[in-house]
Amino acid sequence: MSRGPVLGDPPWVEVASGLGEKGPACIRLWTGQSLWILDVGCGPEATSPFRSEWLDGAHAVFITHDHVDHIGGAAYAIRAGLPIHATALTAKCLPPGANLRPLPEQGTIQIDGIAVTTGRNGHALGGIWMHFALGEGGLFYSGDWSEESEWFAFDPPPAAQTALIDASYHLDNIPQSERKAQLDQALGALDPGTQVLFPVPSSGRAGELALHLMSRGSLSLDDCCRHALREALSSGSTNERAVAIAPLLDRKFDPSARYLICESPNADSGMAGTIVPNWRDSGRLGQDGIVLFTGHMTAHARAIAAEGGRFLRWNVHPPLRDQRAMLDRLSAKRFSPLFCPTPEDYLLEGELGKKLVLGERMFL
Repeated sequence: MSRGPVLGDPPWVEVASGLGEKGPACIRLWTGQSLWILDVGCGPEATSPFRSEWLDGAHAVFITHDHVDHIGGAAYAIRAGLPIHATALTAKCLPPGANLRPLPEQGTIQIDGIAVTTGRNGHALGGIWMHFALGEGGLFYSGDWSEESEWFAFDPPPAAQTALIDASYHLDNIPQSERKAQLDQALGALDPGTQVLFPVPSSGRAGELALHLMSRGSLSLDDCCRHALREALSSGSTNERAVAIAPLLDRKFDPSARYLICESPNADSGMAGTIVPNWRDSGRLGQDGIVLFTGHMTAHARAIAAEGGRFLRWNVHPPLRDQRAMLDRLSAKRFSPLFCPTPEDYLLEGELGKKLVLGERMFL
């Protein structure tokens, strides 16, 4: 990490973590008066902890959503006594003792004299992107985002000269429509007696997978997912079509259903973490019980997949076409692609390569 802020420095932003890896999200933003930390993630791999030095000199923390690679280090910020800016739904996942400063899911508020605009990110319950009216053209930080969700709503952001964007899918350009077709084909090829477990983050893709699968056969959601989806439907975070799953939310979890949607995404805890060892012990894993992972897989998930599962991506991050469209919408002059292992590959992407900034402090 480069030298800390000095009073009198113009506003700048730098990536403490999340550039060149699918790892913890943590951005350091100097406003000219205060040092703000954008996201305090850990993981998703166990080998990627939150580092307390990322908070050195910080005055406040801002959190985009409640997934562990964006919120998992929040306890460090709470111990440091830092105010934490987050939406009400995201705040429910904070450890006790947080000095919460509520953020709207949509709107603009003044924080220390700076206009901070937020909008729904199409990725998580209560999740937002953030826009800071700093410098000549403003800063946009997407956190994670998706514009393809039929479950979560997405709000277009205002223009920004500098953009730090979710590039978790790197240069992959496959749209969600094709992902759905691949999933349908894979499910159709299974024996009708095979159960399929979908491990998910309850505040993430659980709702949209339920929307897609509910017409394919018997489907059941665990208690954690049903609770999160009820909150989503009542919060304004969802699209109009989302109400179609309401009947599912009044049904108790049925472990005998054909399709099971359960917390957690890597089947290392929650109901998914209970079902997998039960299937393994009974000899069902990989036989008439298949675990289908649809998002980033940790070492734990990869081990399960090797025994009795598989991976089929379900888009919850932007494919390349949406990354391009976002930068065009923002009229961004420079950007950093976050959460992918080889961001330098964007140098070969024509106009994108000309705007690419890697590993440098960007003055706003």
